[in-house]
Amino acid sequence: MQCPRCDEPEHRVVDSRTSRGGRAIRRRRECLSCGERFTTYEQVEREPLMVRKSDGGSETYDRGKLLASIRLACAKRPVSNDDIESLVDEVEEQLEAEDPRDVASRRLGELVMDRLRAMDQVAYVRFASVYRNFQDTTEFMEEVRRLLRRAGHSAAGQADLFSPGSD
Repeated sequence: MQCPRCDEPEHRVVDSRTSRGGRAIRRRRECLSCGERFTTYEQVEREPLMVRKSDGGSETYDRGKLLASIRLACAKRPVSNDDIESLVDEVEEQLEAEDPRDVASRRLGELVMDRLRAMDQVAYVRFASVYRNFQDTTEFMEEVRRLLRRAGHSAAGQADLFSPGSD
């Protein structure tokens, strides 16, 4: 490991701790030449997880791509970056426990939606609308109805916002 500032290979470990739910070790290092401090991560190298797409193709799982799609769904919502990172950690841990070498994109999306539904319902609907590729407002409204039924929301005596004929 070379120092990112001066490229010297000599350094010392200042601090070590587990990270990413115990799946990695985070080490703070200090260069013995220039004194620069930097962080490295050590983790088990695994075969890459493959994601089977609905069109029959497959691609290597990309944590960054999953994080970006969840962040987009959570934009301007009271969901912290740490919450999003934890959500993805939970999904990855569940996939590791199931020990697949490949996973259907549908399964991956369902795992995310299960967690988003509990975390933030607006973010859940946003993610579901892209993931399930809603073709029209009817599909969108039906998903909102399912969410409301599941959550037990009802407003007695009030018109249903999503019923036909309500404007």
